[in-house]
Amino acid sequence: MTEFFKEIKHQPKVWPASLRLRLLLSLLLPLAAMLMLDAWFTYSRALHAANTAFDRMLSTSARAIADGVTVNNGQVSVDIPYFALQMFESNAAGKVFYRVSSSSGKTLTGYADLPLPATWSNRQRLPSYGDINYQDNTLRQIVIRQSVRDLLTLRDQDIWVQVAETPELRQELARSLLWGSLLQESLLVLMVLAIVLFAISRGLRPLRHLSRELARRKENEFEQLSVAHLPSELMPLVQALNLHSERVQRLVAARRRFIDDAAHQLKTPLAVMQTQAELGLRESSLPAVQQQLRKLLDTLKSSSHGVQQLLQMSRLEPDNGQAIMLARLNLDLLVQNSALDWATLAHQQGGELGYEGVADLWVDGHAGLLQELLNNLLDNALRYRRPDGRVSINITTGRYPLPWLQVSDNGPGIAASERDQVLKRFYRLGNSTVPGSGLGLAIVKEIALRHGASLQLSDNPQGGLSVRLNFPLPVEGSLRPSACGTE
Repeated sequence: MTEFFKEIKHQPKVWPASLRLRLLLSLLLPLAAMLMLDAWFTYSRALHAANTAFDRMLSTSARAIADGVTVNNGQVSVDIPYFALQMFESNAAGKVFYRVSSSSGKTLTGYADLPLPATWSNRQRLPSYGDINYQDNTLRQIVIRQSVRDLLTLRDQDIWVQVAETPELRQELARSLLWGSLLQESLLVLMVLAIVLFAISRGLRPLRHLSRELARRKENEFEQLSVAHLPSELMPLVQALNLHSERVQRLVAARRRFIDDAAHQLKTPLAVMQTQAELGLRESSLPAVQQQLRKLLDTLKSSSHGVQQLLQMSRLEPDNGQAIMLARLNLDLLVQNSALDWATLAHQQGGELGYEGVADLWVDGHAGLLQELLNNLLDNALRYRRPDGRVSINITTGRYPLPWLQVSDNGPGIAASERDQVLKRFYRLGNSTVPGSGLGLAIVKEIALRHGASLQLSDNPQGGLSVRLNFPLPVEGSLRPSACGTE
C-alpha cells in the first residue's frame, strides 16, 4: 500500500483521455449527425414550401394575363396588366418568360419558342405545372387553357397562357429558411452542450472528492472509504478500492508477521551460536574445541531447519499474494515415493516405516505441498520417538467416504487438551526436550487449508498420535500438468 500511494503522489504528469471530453464527444457527434440529417429535411421542406408559394404566384400571374385577353370580331388582343409580372421584379437574379397562344398554336404575344410541357393535352382544362428546359435553363412553368368569348359573334375561342420562371428565387428562399433553422438549432445544440457540460462537471464532483481523499491519505492508512452519500455508479469503484485496500493491508500484515517470526526464530539460535563460538575459542584442548564445534553445528542445523520451515510457512499464508494452482494427481503414487525416500532414514534410526493404501487415489492437489506435508509429519514422528527409541510409522490411504491420508506413530502422542494449540505457530509441548521450531504441524494445517482438506488429530489405538486429512472430491475438468503422479 505504501508503494501504491507513492505512485499516486509522485507519478509524472500525463494527460490522459478526459472523461468529460469523452462524454462531450459522445453527445456532440450524434447531435452533429442529427443536425445534418435535420438540415437535409429542413431544406427539403423549405424548398417544397418555396415551390408552393411561387407556384401560387405563377398561377396568379397567368390568370391575370388570361383575364387581359379579349376577342372582337375574331381579332384577339392581349392587354397584360403591370402587376402580372411586377411580383417577379424582386427576383433580380432570375428571369421570367411568358407566352399567349391561340388554339391553333399561333403566338399572340410573348416568347414564341417557349415550349409546352411534354405531358400537355389539348383537352386539358385545369392548370398544369411542370419543369421545362429553355435556353439552357430549367424553368418552372404553369400552363392555363381558357375560353374567351367574342364580343361580336358571341363565339368562344380557346387560348393558352404560359408563364415560366428560373428557380433562383425559390432556391434563395429555401436557403434563407434553411440558414435560419440551422442557426436556431445550432444555438439549441450549444445550449444543450453547455447544460450537459455543467451536469457532467457537477456529476463528477463526487469522483474528484474521492480522488482528493485518496491523495490526502498517508502511506500507512488503510481505512475503508466511506460509501455514504455516494452515487450508485461509484459504489462498485469504491467497493473495489476498499477490497484492494483490504488485500494490501493483509499483505502488509503478512510481511510484518514474517519479520516478527524471523526475529523470533533467529534471535535465540544466533545468540546461542555466538556463545558456543566464544566458548570454543576459550578452550585450549582440541577435544574440547571439537565438542563446542559439534554443538555449534547442531545449533546451526536446527536453525537452518527452522528457517526453512519459516520460509515455507510464509509461502503458505493465504495473504502473501501467491496463488497455488491445484491439479489432478495420484495421491497413492505420491505417498509411495515419499515412503521410499524416508524408509532408509527411519531404518537408520532403528524404526519401521510401513505403507498401506489403495491404488489410483486421485485428488486435486499440489504435489510439492503434499510432499512437504508428509515430510513434516514423518520428521515429527522420527523426532518425537518413544523413550526406548523404537519408532513405528504407518501411512494409510483410503477412498471412502472421501479420499483420505493418515500418518500414525507409536510416540508419546499429544494430549487432547493441547491438540488445538500445537497447530499454532511456535507452540511447543511443555514437557518436550526435542529441539524444534514449533512450526511443523502449523505448516501441515496451512497445507491442508490450501487443499480444502480437514485435519484431525487423534490417539493411535496402538499408542501414539494419528494425523488424518480428509480431501474433497476432485472437481471435474481439473488441470492435468505433466508431473509425477498426475493423471
